[in-house]
Amino acid sequence: MSRRIIVAVDAMGGDHAPGPEVAGAVMAAREWHIPVVLVGQQDRIAAELASHRWEGLDLTIHHASDVVGMHDSASDAVRKKKDSSIRVAFDLVKDGKAAAVVSTGNSGATMAAGMFVLKRIAGIDRPAIATVVPNLLDQTLVLDVGGNVDCKPQHLAQFALMGSVYMTQMFGKERPRVGVLSNGEEESKGNELTREAHRILVESPLHYLGYIEGRDIFNGAIDVVVCDGFVGNVVLKVSEGLADALGKMLKAEFAGSLLARLGYLLAKPALRGFRKKVDYAEYGGAPLLGIQGTGMICHGKSSARAVMNAIRLAHDFEARQVNEQLVKRLAEISDRLRPSATTATTEVPAALQQGALS
Repeated sequence: MSRRIIVAVDAMGGDHAPGPEVAGAVMAAREWHIPVVLVGQQDRIAAELASHRWEGLDLTIHHASDVVGMHDSASDAVRKKKDSSIRVAFDLVKDGKAAAVVSTGNSGATMAAGMFVLKRIAGIDRPAIATVVPNLLDQTLVLDVGGNVDCKPQHLAQFALMGSVYMTQMFGKERPRVGVLSNGEEESKGNELTREAHRILVESPLHYLGYIEGRDIFNGAIDVVVCDGFVGNVVLKVSEGLADALGKMLKAEFAGSLLARLGYLLAKPALRGFRKKVDYAEYGGAPLLGIQGTGMICHGKSSARAVMNAIRLAHDFEARQVNEQLVKRLAEISDRLRPSATTATTEVPAALQQGALS
């Protein structure tokens, strides 16, 4: 009999909470029979649930009195707001009452809570936020996209391992192609961080292809792209902005003349497929890789569909044993992912001190 995987949803964190969070939970419970516990202020969640037909669905409410705002300090939010919906959701995982967390709230606080409550996987210095972006063939995983603004070479090497395991377990890629994002493919390019990370990865057993450029993220030439969180967050925001701008440009062009409007009618099915492929809501959330548990960080403006897909992603992450495989792989090659004569760092990521990342 398969394990019952309960997903705890931080129902209070998003820009329009708890509406999209509750609606997404109802959709996930109905569509995929995923058990969900909605964490947050009980009266507000119950009032929102009353607007949905949810009788018979595997949904419960777990009260948490406090809320972490988007501008709250991440470290203060975790340590001082112990009854916040984010903190309580991770506590449920720690206590074995849930298997995964989905949050649309403060990304820095979500990362901090995951690290503080569930702790890091042994051998991982810095957990990373990973995100899937569409390419010409299928998908590319980019990490880190905001968790660690300042990185050391071994952090990028660990990101490469975590991304490889994720792509294997979640997308079935047996030997994911890994690249370090740089300003050119030549080994002479890059900076001190990328050059040392490159040296480590060349000697690792990962399927490492070397430096890749920004265009390679979208052309299907690579499966896992590693970079520090500063660069990764810029890549993420540029990608989101470009997809939005392209959609608006196309809409404006099709509205330009009668002939263009007729062309739109013919192209409508293809445009619908394009919109679905570039819509972040289809990908749900970004996994927080490297903690002893499952955490999905979602956009603060996530729609109900985005929350629904994030719940499914969190469920599948647990079902496909991503962390178990990561621990196993780390035991095999962790000593080959560090510069020689360098010890593991125990620094606290800047994100935990600076608060929200998006």
